[in-house]
Amino acid sequence: MAKLLDVYSMTIEELSQLAQSLGEKAYRGKQIFKWLYGGATTFCDMTDLSKKFREALASACTMHLPTIERKQVAKDGTVKYAFRLADGEVIESVVMSYRHGNTICVSTQAGCNMGCSFCASAVGGKTRDLTAGEMIGQIMVAERDLSCRIGNVVLMGMGEPLDNLEQVLKFMAISNDENGFCIGYRHFTLSTCGLCDKMNMLAEHKLPITLSVSVHSPFDEERSEMMPVNKKFPLATLAKTLEHYQAVTGRRISLEYALIRDKNDSPAHAKALMKLFGGLSYHVNVIPVNEAREGFLKSHQANIHRFLECFEKAGIPATTRRELGADISAACGQLRHQVQKEKEL
Repeated sequence: MAKLLDVYSMTIEELSQLAQSLGEKAYRGKQIFKWLYGGATTFCDMTDLSKKFREALASACTMHLPTIERKQVAKDGTVKYAFRLADGEVIESVVMSYRHGNTICVSTQAGCNMGCSFCASAVGGKTRDLTAGEMIGQIMVAERDLSCRIGNVVLMGMGEPLDNLEQVLKFMAISNDENGFCIGYRHFTLSTCGLCDKMNMLAEHKLPITLSVSVHSPFDEERSEMMPVNKKFPLATLAKTLEHYQAVTGRRISLEYALIRDKNDSPAHAKALMKLFGGLSYHVNVIPVNEAREGFLKSHQANIHRFLECFEKAGIPATTRRELGADISAACGQLRHQVQKEKEL
């Protein structure tokens, strides 16, 4: 039996080719696409298509969206979802409200293979990559559930986006389409642990997105302990890769830095970081580490202040990420593990 096509993973061009393969004109692809993002929940809703064509689409394709397995709402309004996919996999998404609009944190994989020691998503490794349609579905279900428009996307949920680059690029292209969510590329932030080969591939597309790179230490030995990726792509390689990326795209880089008490939060770390990335235009996004993993404690406020002050004196923008959803364990992977454990009982 032939595998059903996922229409949410298809561009207008691919839907046009599908229409032609089913004996229809190419322009029908754009009609289908508009219906998908205009509220249709079944092919029967696409009333400007013939009944015969709708039946043919239903036989060839699926319109499956994630279902809400668990929903948590924080005191600050942050909403966290555990979504169940068609094959039973559970992933997470978080919707955050800011003055500039609603932002969703999207997962790109079920689990993660990068093995970062402080990240709950790494527990159990990666089960599989998500399709572009499964990423689209996270936005679509969240918008319908919350009756809101989401205008900003951060690819910082479960998984390493660059480890699933092909589907991530497709997801962003579909989301960017004026007939889809119409989310401008400048409203996308892609977070990576530092896959340098894939960053070079991403640079070739010259997308005006924000690239956010997890650094967490300016010293190779220390970073390798926390982030195994550093053994393959050490800091010197990362710095050169980011300089190339910036030269090609013209985009400022965001450096993510999780402050861990008495480990990587000294002024010496800040100064070494500035020296390492001296050839870059960048912003430092300081993150009080999530204490979901044993052995990691948040830095004291005095240490955070001293760390930030080093960059301020050097004229380098550095801010502390606003902590949202603290009362609902909003860190990636935590809710998924809760759901999985309950299923095992």
